[in-house]
Amino acid sequence: MKHFSEEDIKLKFITPAIEKKWDKMAQIHCEFTAGQVLVRGNIVKRGPKKRVDYLLSLRKNFPIAIIEAKDNTHSIGAGIQQAISYAEILDVPFVYSSNGTGFLEHDMLTGKERELRLEDFPTPSELWERVKQERSISISEEKIINERYYSGIEHKTPRYYQRIAINRTVEAIARGQQRILITMATGTGKTFTAFQIVWRLLKSGLKKKILYLADRNILVDQTIVNDFKPLAKVVTKVEKRKLDSSYEVYFALYQQLVENEDSDPLSTLKQLKQDFFDLIIVDECHRGSADEKSKWRAILEYFHSATHIGMTATPKETKDVSNIHYFGEPIYTYSLKQGIDDGFLAPYKVIRLDLNVDSQGYRPEMGKTDVEGNLVEDREYNVKDYDKNLIIYERTEAVARKITEFLKKTDRFAKTIVFCVDIEHAERMRQALVNENSDLVAQYPRYIMRITGDNPEGKAQLDNFIDVAEKTPTIVTTSKLMTTGVDCKTCKLIVLENNIESMTEFKQIIGRGTRLYPSAGKEYFTIMDFRGVTRKFADKGFDGEPISIYEPTGVNPDPVPPEETPVPPEMPSEGSGIDRGSILVDPPFPPETLRKKVKIKDVEVYLLSERVQYYNKDGKLITESLTNYTKKNILGKYATLDAFLQRWNKDAQKQAIIEELQGEGVLLDALREESGNKDLDDFDLICHIAYDRPPLTKSERIRNVQKQGYLHKYSALAQRVLNALLEQYKNEGIKDLCGTQILTIDRFRQIASLPAIMREFGGKNAYMQAVKGLQDQLYSSSIYYN
Repeated sequence: MKHFSEEDIKLKFITPAIEKKWDKMAQIHCEFTAGQVLVRGNIVKRGPKKRVDYLLSLRKNFPIAIIEAKDNTHSIGAGIQQAISYAEILDVPFVYSSNGTGFLEHDMLTGKERELRLEDFPTPSELWERVKQERSISISEEKIINERYYSGIEHKTPRYYQRIAINRTVEAIARGQQRILITMATGTGKTFTAFQIVWRLLKSGLKKKILYLADRNILVDQTIVNDFKPLAKVVTKVEKRKLDSSYEVYFALYQQLVENEDSDPLSTLKQLKQDFFDLIIVDECHRGSADEKSKWRAILEYFHSATHIGMTATPKETKDVSNIHYFGEPIYTYSLKQGIDDGFLAPYKVIRLDLNVDSQGYRPEMGKTDVEGNLVEDREYNVKDYDKNLIIYERTEAVARKITEFLKKTDRFAKTIVFCVDIEHAERMRQALVNENSDLVAQYPRYIMRITGDNPEGKAQLDNFIDVAEKTPTIVTTSKLMTTGVDCKTCKLIVLENNIESMTEFKQIIGRGTRLYPSAGKEYFTIMDFRGVTRKFADKGFDGEPISIYEPTGVNPDPVPPEETPVPPEMPSEGSGIDRGSILVDPPFPPETLRKKVKIKDVEVYLLSERVQYYNKDGKLITESLTNYTKKNILGKYATLDAFLQRWNKDAQKQAIIEELQGEGVLLDALREESGNKDLDDFDLICHIAYDRPPLTKSERIRNVQKQGYLHKYSALAQRVLNALLEQYKNEGIKDLCGTQILTIDRFRQIASLPAIMREFGGKNAYMQAVKGLQDQLYSSSIYYN
């Protein structure tokens, strides 16, 4: 039997079989992820992308079948399990495997399998009829499901997970489902997903009046001018509690629709009939509307006949508050871990810093007085007390100093958010940071700002902080205001200086840094943790499926969910602020009649330890050294030196080996940078780190080639080319030597033209053989490792 490669099988057998029955435009050779961003040291690389051989679509954004191809040394069904795993990710109902002799079909709807001849591959209409029959889709439902996406020039193509969320939601609504929950990690495009849902439902005629609810002006304004721009003519924002019934899509803050306690809370809503809206989208639904006792829930209850869609990155599930109890189980979940693994979200480093007063606690010496001369209570204070009950000025200064040191080593204009205990702490931290960065503050007065709910000057700068084009504000201190919904694409540093008890709040804070923005140098972000909060990464609840533990009793005896840390009366949090018609505003600083925090100075504060942790390819934070991590992953791929040497000597394309290791999380450039020895090539670095063999430098390898006389059998011009290749190897490594593309760069054009070089070696094949011989000579000293 003649052997055909996988590409031959596709070209000669599979593609012709499909093209007889499918439009060519329906065939997409699809890469559906971006490749995980891998970070080691200061080196950033992309891992391999996930791809399918064929993704067949009934129409744009409506895939229905996957085909996995194998060469003809494999059985017809050899690719079926791989294809099924992709179908689960992509939400595709039909799966096929082929080696060119026919197809093995797996029906994801029924679980059944059958073999087909090449000529019997189903048509698009045949597959769709099977879907309709299995899902019992009616003619009226089909019309809505088939409504097309918005595809204007200025709009982006949905990513695979957005498409799944959109398609599932539209189908569920077409089939009469009234309460829907969509869970998507921060930075994965919830508002874009919402727009496409709204667009399709409006165009199908199923929904005519839509309300989009949020609790902050910035969330509404960003959404209207960005993702919902194509609907600008039919969109309005509710202001001054006036509802104009002539629009189709309404954006509103909860606060604009529900009155204060001393008046009829429904007076604004009553401008409209209860059946006026037929669809309500609740953005960040884990916030106010999650609590059935919240006055904001009155909006949903008033328009109870509408379809309600809740969207959040973090469904809130406690014994008193439940998104799932109200909206039902998520129709689709796309987690932070999935987003990072797929390369659509930024991974993170964690720097855990232990100060002496945090790890060891602080007990005042006998007779210690506060800044006002009052005796300090003699007891053990710890990190839970700092800035809540006890203020140690030197501790604040130490934190500001470490933040500044980090930025000076990396990028002083990296957008940074410092999360503090409360507003007073945020102001004190701002002052400490100003003193540490006075040189830049003198040039840029808004370099550091406090952005909290009570501070109009700071809030006025929020748009500038999130604007990619604006350098300042660069560092902002806050407490609650920026924990959710603030879309700062270039935020590179998040500082945790708050005792965060709530997993929901923790996830939201981490979400401030997860957006990728490579064009501005944002490919990962760093979390500086002074409070041990990042231990929550090890919590099973961090990135798992939401588990409903809500127990509806009809009575809510405790208005503060136990998941949240109640804010002490002397310093209310930003979330407890009052309404000013837009963003939430905090109460002012506490009156002197309330119990004061103890404020002390002259305490020795210093750093005990500092650990840097990385997000690895399996989604875990690792603290082992870069050297040990690299060794473990290389040995996972090549258990012995012999196995590695066999592969290295066999494969002319050495770069393919390096890229495979990169997919395992091995970034050799980062290791080379850490070691400080830039004259080691990838081969020697691998052998040295993984197999404990003493390395040769690139310079030593070149000298060995020159001593062995390999170049002497070629003409003078050919020797110049080969010597130039050796010089290229010294500067760039082995990866660029293969192929003829390298001969088009200046160094080689100065020797001779590409055709002239080919003639000098006796043709392309002879040139490639000469390059392979040069590689063999470079690594002939690999016997040194035996």
